[in-house]
Amino acid sequence: MSLSSNGRNPLAGVKYEHLVAGVFGGVASTLILHPLDLLKIRFAVSDGSSAAKPHYTGLTQAMCQIFRHEGIRGLYRGVTPNVWGAGSAWGLYFLFYNTIKSWFQSGNSKVHIGPGLHMVAAAEAGILTLVMTNPIWVVKTRLCLQYSDGAGGKVLQESHRYNGMVDAFVKTYKYEGVRGLYKGFVPGIFGVSHGALQFMAYEEMKAHYNKYRSLPIDAKLTTAEYLVFASLSKLFAAVTTYPYQVLRARMQDQHAHYDNLRHCIRETWRYEGVVGFYRGMSPYLVHVMPNICLVFLIYETVAGSS
Repeated sequence: MSLSSNGRNPLAGVKYEHLVAGVFGGVASTLILHPLDLLKIRFAVSDGSSAAKPHYTGLTQAMCQIFRHEGIRGLYRGVTPNVWGAGSAWGLYFLFYNTIKSWFQSGNSKVHIGPGLHMVAAAEAGILTLVMTNPIWVVKTRLCLQYSDGAGGKVLQESHRYNGMVDAFVKTYKYEGVRGLYKGFVPGIFGVSHGALQFMAYEEMKAHYNKYRSLPIDAKLTTAEYLVFASLSKLFAAVTTYPYQVLRARMQDQHAHYDNLRHCIRETWRYEGVVGFYRGMSPYLVHVMPNICLVFLIYETVAGSS
C-alpha cells in the first residue's frame, strides 16, 4: 500500500510531539545504559582473528578489563554519537511511524489496522530513519571499537584513530567517502524487520489487551503494563533478528575488512558457525531490555501528556 494510494496528504497526520517524545526517550536511555551497548558491540566483533581486539570471557571480566585499561572514559567511548544517534533515530522513528499509522487509520486513532499494516508502517519508518542516521551509527561503532594501546596491543594507523565524533566523521569521509559512512547499511535494511516485528507485537498486544478490557484500542495503560508489553515485544524481535546486528557491527569495524555482506556472512559461518551470528547476545539482552522499557515509558508519558 503506497502513501498516496487514497489521495490523502501523508503529512496530514504529522504530530511533532512524537518526535520530541522519541528524542527524550532515546537520549535518556542511552546516557544511562551506554556501557552495556559498548560491551554488546565489542562482543559482536570479537571473532578471535585480530590482535588489535582484546579478548573478553564474560560481562564482568569485560567491564573490569575496560575499566582497568581505559578508565571510566573507556566505558563511555562513542557515547556522543550514540546520544545523537539514539535521540534522532527514536525521534524520527516514532514521528514517521505514527504519521504513517495515522494515515492508514485515516486520522482515527481508534481504528485497528491489524498486524500487517502495523508491520508496513514500522518497516517504512525504519527505512526512512536508517537512511538519515546510518552515518551516525558508523561513527558510534568505530568510536566504541577504538581500544587503548594496552587493551588491543596494536597501534592503529592515523586514518583509524579518532579524537571524537566530528573527527571520526571527517576521517571516515576523507579516507572512505560516502560509502564509508554507509557501511552496514544493507544489514541495517534487514534489521528494519526487527523494528517491524517489535512494533507489530507491541501494538497488537496493546490493542488486544484493551479489547479484552472493553476499552478503545488507544486507551492509556499503566506504567507496569507498558513495561510488560515493551519487554515482551523487544524480546520477541531480538531473538528473531539478532544476527543482523552482528553482521552490521562487523562490517562497520575499522579493524576488519569484508568485501560485502555475503563475504561477511561466509567468513563468520566458516570460522565460528551459528554461534558467531549470536556473539554479544547476552550483553545485548542485558542492555536492550531496560533500554526499550525506558524508551517506551518515556515516550508514552511525554506523548500522552502533549
